[in-house]
Amino acid sequence: MHTYPKLRAYFNTIQIYFVFAVILLASCNNKPKEVTVAKEEKPKSLQVIKTYTEATEQLTNAEKIGQLFMPAAYINDTEEEIVKLEQLIKNQNIGALCFFKSRTSAAANYDGQNKNDTLSLSRLKSLIKRYQKAAKYPLLIAIDAEWGLAMRVDNTPQYPYAITLGAMQNKDSLIYEVGKNIAKDCKEAGIHWNLAPVVDINNNPNNPVIGYRSFGENKELVTKNAIAFVNGMQSQGIISCLKHFPGHGDTATDSHIGLPVINKSKGALLANELYPFQQLINNGVESVMIGHLAVPALTEEKNTPTTLSKKTIKGLLRGEMNFNNVVISDALNMKSVSKLYPVKGELEWIAFDAGNDVLCFAENPKEGVATILKNATKQQIEESFKRVWQLKEKAMNTVVSPSKNYYTAKSLNTVLATESLTVVKGNPNTIANFKSDGFIGLEMTSNKENPFFNKIKEELKFASYNTTKTTISKIKQAVKTEENVVIALYPPSIKPKNNFGISDNELELLTNLMANKNVILYVFGNPYVLTKTDTSNAKNIIVAYQDFPVFQENAAEHFLDKVNAKGKLSVTID
Repeated sequence: MHTYPKLRAYFNTIQIYFVFAVILLASCNNKPKEVTVAKEEKPKSLQVIKTYTEATEQLTNAEKIGQLFMPAAYINDTEEEIVKLEQLIKNQNIGALCFFKSRTSAAANYDGQNKNDTLSLSRLKSLIKRYQKAAKYPLLIAIDAEWGLAMRVDNTPQYPYAITLGAMQNKDSLIYEVGKNIAKDCKEAGIHWNLAPVVDINNNPNNPVIGYRSFGENKELVTKNAIAFVNGMQSQGIISCLKHFPGHGDTATDSHIGLPVINKSKGALLANELYPFQQLINNGVESVMIGHLAVPALTEEKNTPTTLSKKTIKGLLRGEMNFNNVVISDALNMKSVSKLYPVKGELEWIAFDAGNDVLCFAENPKEGVATILKNATKQQIEESFKRVWQLKEKAMNTVVSPSKNYYTAKSLNTVLATESLTVVKGNPNTIANFKSDGFIGLEMTSNKENPFFNKIKEELKFASYNTTKTTISKIKQAVKTEENVVIALYPPSIKPKNNFGISDNELELLTNLMANKNVILYVFGNPYVLTKTDTSNAKNIIVAYQDFPVFQENAAEHFLDKVNAKGKLSVTID
């Protein structure tokens, strides 16, 4: 009996420890979630930034000027270059970055994809976090994603070019979904600002840099589609940007290389090229990009680029068109302007003084900050800083409830394929005759596996050839005794230079076949390719625009008479 007090004490001790354990566990479970999150390294791109009122009191003039600079950042950069950019961000208080895939491709508006680069997106995300960590104030992250992140980032969702979307008839809702999907992809990557859409009216078929990037040659069509695209992006909290003011459509010069000259009256420009800009400004667009264009009617000078023209930016865009939001320059490394000012920092000052708030792809930020600080008035600095900081507030402080109603990239592209397929010439009876009489299939300029003929071969038997796998002479021999030829044309380039990448021998073969055989032509690329050959004798011409598998499969279904072509060319093909 004398052992019971010891046992009792033992159990009391256990009971006390148990109570403490329960209390401790309860306190852990009730700990605010914010405390747990705070222990993690949270990217600044996801943080709430100071208001403009707070920021303007805290930043020096030099820091405010630094916020106006947007240097280029490269996904495939070396560690040495990454460290250099981190130091630039810290030392100059850089406010924004624009991402490109690599240094070799940054001078162009299109970065070709490398199917083997599966780490491009993860590298982009990690670099954004790294650069945000280096910044004293959160960076505004921008990218060109006109047709999706795929424009700059390998192995990411790609959507059709604007010229394809322009072919759809009264499908604003689908273009809204494209903008929404692209914005969602941007947001998930840590990007705030998509430098899109292009609202240039492409009324010059020889335009080397716009073309397929434009919704078409009609101002109302371009405006309607651009508004839908912008609204889709804004639904996800992504900032949009109209380009290239005052309109880069009617020129045959690439402003990456030279200075395009547009000799139109101001009245003509207001009636056409400037119309989409004005309508979207009225609709509340957040930013406008100024193009490197010589437009004497606006600048009142023969060779002054609009990017560097006070009369164009402050007089026309801000004064007459009443645009009060952010103006961003086109890339200041482009030859059309960069070669004009060899002294470092001078171009940046001239561009800022002309009215640009954000200096995109400025190559000399250190000298640029110093020169602007030396020459600018306090009011000039403050006005631009206010617009840029408030854009940051909108991009980073606005909370958007995620939608559950997203298309997958494939499902959306499938719908877009069915709505854009366009018959340029011909009638269904010709296709029916081909199927009953027999035909030869010919793939032109593509060396990859394509589903177009494979899909048709599931139901019909026919021989097919490929110009990249069979010599031209053998193909000529094969079609000698055949009257009907179905040609699937895959232009290697989306741009018109060098006949869209089609070799002279292939172009000659295409022309001869259309002149001497019954030809049905399906085009999986830029419809302007039709201007490079005589198509007058072709029986049927159908434009599918994209070579995505779902676009090819839909075109095959059209040949098999299972779907109709609903689209209409948004540009004139002579």
